[in-house]
Amino acid sequence: MQITVAVASIIIIRTMHRTTAEVAAVDQALVEFGNAMGPMAVGDLAGLDVGWRIRKEYQHLEKPGIRQPFAEDRLCEMGRYGQKTSKGWYRYDENRRPSDDPEVTALVRKWRAEAGIPQRQISAQEIVDRCIYALVNEGARILEEGFALRAVDIDIIYINGYGFPAHRGGPMWFADTVGLRKVYDRVCEFQRQHGVLWEPAPLLKQLAEQGRTFASFNSGHGAAA
Repeated sequence: MQITVAVASIIIIRTMHRTTAEVAAVDQALVEFGNAMGPMAVGDLAGLDVGWRIRKEYQHLEKPGIRQPFAEDRLCEMGRYGQKTSKGWYRYDENRRPSDDPEVTALVRKWRAEAGIPQRQISAQEIVDRCIYALVNEGARILEEGFALRAVDIDIIYINGYGFPAHRGGPMWFADTVGLRKVYDRVCEFQRQHGVLWEPAPLLKQLAEQGRTFASFNSGHGAAA
């Protein structure tokens, strides 16, 4: 079962690495989408070292050719774990109030240059697309594999468990409102740009080509509900 916050976090981190998007810009885009906090701020709240340790433990399972989120790992190597160390993506005062940290901005720009990652401007809409469509694509795999019976089951988990903005209806419902053909085409575009991590889920491709929605899908038999 792959639909986890970690999946989106990996996409988010790469969003920043491969563009000129800064930490605050990524968070602001997701806050404007409706989230209470941006993903980088959430990482600082939870502790960046949690994901770092998981990545180290499961390093042997990494697929060749997929760029790993090196900036977050390097921040952890510097002891910047987030709020608990008063430094992470942001800097925190004694009351845990965040502020932008010029040191992080300079470090990330330096690491991008060292890695030879081409830079380009990125819009708030693309940041949102890459974060939310990552959830949608993984959600389609979960439906196809039968871990969830209905798309609404995934939506309920994300609204009640992860704070997905309720007025958006959950990632799967949101994708239905956008149109699965549009979502699928965007995922294919990201695959061409960024590789295998963005390979479209077969179910997303199928429903998009059939002009259907996730709401119409029942994993028990794949027929319209």
